[in-house]
Amino acid sequence: MTEGPHGATPLARPPRLRPGMRAAVVAPSGPVPADRLEEGLGVLRGWGLEPVVMPHVRDVHPELDYLAGSDADRAADLRAAWCDPSVDAVFCARGGYGAHRMVDLLDWAAIRAAGPKVFVGYSDITALHEAFALRAGFATLHGPMVATEGFLKDAPAREHLRATLFEPETVLTLESPTAAALVPGRARGILYGGCVSLLAAAIGTPHARTGARGGLLAVEDTGEEPYRLDGILTRLLRSGALAGLSGVVCGSWQECGPYEKVRAVLADRFGPLGIPVVEELGFGHGPASPTVPLGVPAVLNAPADGGRCTLTVEVPALL
Repeated sequence: MTEGPHGATPLARPPRLRPGMRAAVVAPSGPVPADRLEEGLGVLRGWGLEPVVMPHVRDVHPELDYLAGSDADRAADLRAAWCDPSVDAVFCARGGYGAHRMVDLLDWAAIRAAGPKVFVGYSDITALHEAFALRAGFATLHGPMVATEGFLKDAPAREHLRATLFEPETVLTLESPTAAALVPGRARGILYGGCVSLLAAAIGTPHARTGARGGLLAVEDTGEEPYRLDGILTRLLRSGALAGLSGVVCGSWQECGPYEKVRAVLADRFGPLGIPVVEELGFGHGPASPTVPLGVPAVLNAPADGGRCTLTVEVPALL
């Protein structure tokens, strides 16, 4: 989504994947368990892809052991993967913490020049989704990561990602039996978002989003108690980062406390905006999480009569 850097224009989509393509694996955030990495690489090979493990994926920072190596090395891996013309897709190994430490070390001019590629991740990777949108103008995929339980053990989540990558026209509509209208209505906009705490953490930083005119916000999180979630949403609202928003779709809120309390916060903070809001569409840290295409136009339908709530992208996630 762009308007200058912040408005409502669809972003450039990369080509869909085909067997034989090369898929780089990077670790922009936390350290990667070796056994899970190997298992994930096996899944990629099973899809007919050729995995390329970047040099620092298996690193652990010598002092800050919550990071997969130094900021410079993690950034170098991502830049090298993106700028390698033989690489067709870049998969994140895991989230955790650290992406926003290295995002400003990336050569965004070189990344823009290389053009769009498939990019997959979620959670802490939200910092990179926002950067690809605002600094490169590229659409990305909020989906399961190669060395995580959601990719390895959650068959529905993995299959939805596979379909998005290889047959994106088959997964245009996202829905969930738990989805319901917090605020009914119908909205159209350019999808953006991810882990809401990461969106709030970006406020005031270089190249951060300063408004959301024409945007359709998709948010989820994990481990944020209701009062902390209230503070996160209040910061986004007070900053003006949500100004002009057309609608909100909420995913899972794993380990965020009793859901009725989370729902009360979402209704209290988003309700006064007077735009459609759908809850529990299922994407994020929870089970059977669908992949959400970011940077593409979509329609959010939240019927007032309690009917089926859906999020439908107007174009396939990939070309």
